[in-house]
Amino acid sequence: TLALYASAFVPMIINSENAEKRMEGEPAGSDQHRVMRIATVITHGVIMPLTLMYSIFLPIQLGTWWLFAGVPLYLIGLFMVLTSSISFAFAPVGEPLSKGVYAISRHPIYFGFFLAYTGIGICCASVLFLLFAIVWIMSWHFAVAEEERIMIQKYGEAYERYLEQTPRWI
Repeated sequence: TLALYASAFVPMIINSENAEKRMEGEPAGSDQHRVMRIATVITHGVIMPLTLMYSIFLPIQLGTWWLFAGVPLYLIGLFMVLTSSISFAFAPVGEPLSKGVYAISRHPIYFGFFLAYTGIGICCASVLFLLFAIVWIMSWHFAVAEEERIMIQKYGEAYERYLEQTPRWI
C-alpha cells in the first residue's frame, strides 16, 4: 500500500503549485466542499491509515489462485493512480484533463485506488480490504457528482463534451 500512496502524492508534491491551481474550486463553505470533505475524511483519514497499518499483517500465500487474480487488479490500479497523478500535477491548468488514463475514466485516481484495494483484498483473501474498497468507491461516488458540477462551471462546454464522451469510472 505504501507504493500506492506514494504514486498518488509524490507527483503532486513535486509540482505542488500546478496541482493546487487545478484544485481551486468553490469557497470552503459550499455544499461541494462539505461533500468532498466527508469523502476525504472517510478515505484519507480513515481508510488509508487503516489499510496501511493492516497491510503489514496481511499474509500473502504464494501459488494460490487468489494471488494470481489479485495482483493484476492491484497493478492496474497502481498504474492508474500513478499515471493520473502525474497528469494531474503536470497538465495545463486552463483545460480539463482528458488525455491518457483520463480518456477512459473521469476519475482514474479514485477508481485506481478502488482497483488496488480490491486487488489487495483478493490477493490476501481479506474481506476487510474488500470492505475498504467498497467504502472507498461509495464515498467518492457521492462526492464526484458535486466535483463534476464545479468542473462544468470552471471549463464549460469542454467539460460537458468530456462528460458525454468518457465514463465516470470505466
